[in-house]
Amino acid sequence: MSETNTQLTLAAKDFKGKVDPDWCPGCGDFGVLSGLQRAVSELGLQPHQILTISGIGCSSNLPGFFKSYGMHTLHGRSLPHASGAKLANHEMTVIATGGDGDGYGIGGNHFTHTSRRNLNILYLVMDNQIYGLTTGQISPTSEVGMKTKSTPHGSIELPINPIANAITSGATWVARGYTGNIKQLVRLIKEGIEHKGFALLDVFSPCVTFNKVNTYQFFKPRVQPLEDIEHDSSDWKQGMEKAMVWGDIIHTGVFFKTNTRLTLEEQEPVLDEGGPLAYRELSLNSEQTERIVSRMM
Repeated sequence: MSETNTQLTLAAKDFKGKVDPDWCPGCGDFGVLSGLQRAVSELGLQPHQILTISGIGCSSNLPGFFKSYGMHTLHGRSLPHASGAKLANHEMTVIATGGDGDGYGIGGNHFTHTSRRNLNILYLVMDNQIYGLTTGQISPTSEVGMKTKSTPHGSIELPINPIANAITSGATWVARGYTGNIKQLVRLIKEGIEHKGFALLDVFSPCVTFNKVNTYQFFKPRVQPLEDIEHDSSDWKQGMEKAMVWGDIIHTGVFFKTNTRLTLEEQEPVLDEGGPLAYRELSLNSEQTERIVSRMM
């Protein structure tokens, strides 16, 4: 629905949820939550204009700590729920949140297909390179040789590259942030929300309890913002090349972005007829409605 000109100007603290975060002290997810609160405040958004949807995991508790509409859904299923919500009300700002295990493991298929469909949402992934909620097993982004409870002799599995995966799958805005650089993170969240199309923001969010390898000390000398070097984010090839860099240098920032593709909502003709589906009449008579409800009860 259209907004009036009487909206209140909200500060970041006004987006604090009723539940206090229960993350471990020092967890990078605190930085993501703070960055999101600051970003939506600076964009002038209101809580009722935002829907945050998560799966399962430490990071997936975020909707409960953030003041907006929210859904805590099934493991790996935040993106299909976000897709349904966005298509039902395409005027809503929809933000899916989760972790690397939730999003790139069990939810990997949804990640691929939401990218290619170019749905207009932001996918905010807190990537700590380990399963934290289940107390320390390798995740899809854990490095080869990493020793955990599930790999006591070191992981032999090649980690996935979520940045490269998103670019090749068709995402139209692909970026990486780091909770140790909150100024850049806020800027990236704002840009991801404002982008028209599927936006992936993979955020290094160190797990201080179970991941003793990819720590703040590990990232600090390695992280290099792309805005500090020569990089053309409109160049698909350059984005892929920078995405493959991993070692003494690890890039953050916007790897690739394009506005040349229409969003899924823009290509769906039924959404142009009478505004968001959520506000339309059902076109069912009382008998049909009762029959549907009775089957669901």
